[in-house]
Amino acid sequence: MKKFFCFSVFALLLWACQTPDVEVTDFDTFHVTSVKSSEVIVGNSLNPDVRLMEIGDDADTKVAEVAAVDLVKEILGMINSNKLLHIAGTYQGHDIDGSPITLSGKLLVPASGKIKNMLIVSHFTIGANYECPSECFPLEGILASRGYAVVIADYIGYGVTRDRIHPYMHVESTARSVVDMALAVKPYLKQIGREPESEEVVLLGYSQGGSTTLAVMNMIQRSYSKDLPIKKVYAGGGPYDLAATFDISMMEDLTGIPCAIPMIVQGINEGEGLGLQLKDFFKPVLLEHYQEWINSKNYTVKSINLQMNANKVSDLMTDVGRDKTNAQTARLYKAMMHNSVLNFIPYSPVYLFHSMQDTTVPFVNGAKAEEYFKGKNVTYDFGNYGKHSAGAVKFVINAYKDL
Repeated sequence: MKKFFCFSVFALLLWACQTPDVEVTDFDTFHVTSVKSSEVIVGNSLNPDVRLMEIGDDADTKVAEVAAVDLVKEILGMINSNKLLHIAGTYQGHDIDGSPITLSGKLLVPASGKIKNMLIVSHFTIGANYECPSECFPLEGILASRGYAVVIADYIGYGVTRDRIHPYMHVESTARSVVDMALAVKPYLKQIGREPESEEVVLLGYSQGGSTTLAVMNMIQRSYSKDLPIKKVYAGGGPYDLAATFDISMMEDLTGIPCAIPMIVQGINEGEGLGLQLKDFFKPVLLEHYQEWINSKNYTVKSINLQMNANKVSDLMTDVGRDKTNAQTARLYKAMMHNSVLNFIPYSPVYLFHSMQDTTVPFVNGAKAEEYFKGKNVTYDFGNYGKHSAGAVKFVINAYKDL
């Protein structure tokens, strides 16, 4: 065994010397850091450890909590295994520039029984590191109780990379983190004897995760269709057209999620390598505090919004930052357009959900998606499902019932 290992290392080094410009990433690298078990339903209630979305106002949060009670009613009797194993771990992935990087995430599987498919989840917008999948019981994780191996990456900027700026809404690098984890987990499931019955994978995500999920679908179709053949995709409440979302906020001088302003500007700046000076975009109060509010990863989205205490875009961004005719703002806007996910044809069925009452991710995104994907294997579910956080629970209920 030792001789084989030495020969393999020698061969790898020799190969690397022959191709110095190629970065080598070994996907068979899911390393477990912790394992614990928990139940989805405790008594007749949803496990209080399940982390609901904290994005909207107090009223939206209360509606989401009520919706979570309805979730229990909807899924009772449909659960394959109430007890889940939470397997947190690290894996070898790609950094923004394509170089190797160690990332983290969580795998949730039923404690017993067969596994149907691998379910690849892209998580919604978070602020605090303790909300990232490897550190909590994510809402989407309950889908494992239907007999799925749920794979949820933390993304760059959370988990083991919490000291990094999260490239928020930079869809290529975020989708890459998700795909890399799926590729790492696939052989791990086989090693532990929990290989899914089908090689087909299911994709799912809401909010930021909805946009990322479509980017993941596009990436898999382009490069990994044999490794991760897609069965079905569930995308909900996503900012699929980031530029259109920006336009609405500028026109109305209003945002339903204030912290998204600094997160998008610095995230796209980081992901696209624009080299923009944030002082040109952020007004003094935001410029003074955004490092602590956003990059410390100590605060939830709701907490950041409360500290920002402003819903008007003009209270947060400079005149230059809101002027698309300005050269630097035009570069940012062009990068937002580049990070639209309405740029491919889905080959597998897509379920697209959006609440028409959503004030966080405006419904224009659902409308734009319907316009673009018309006749392209997409089923739409648009209705009055409450605001953004309440919509998230409704989306998960619908996916749970359909899986």
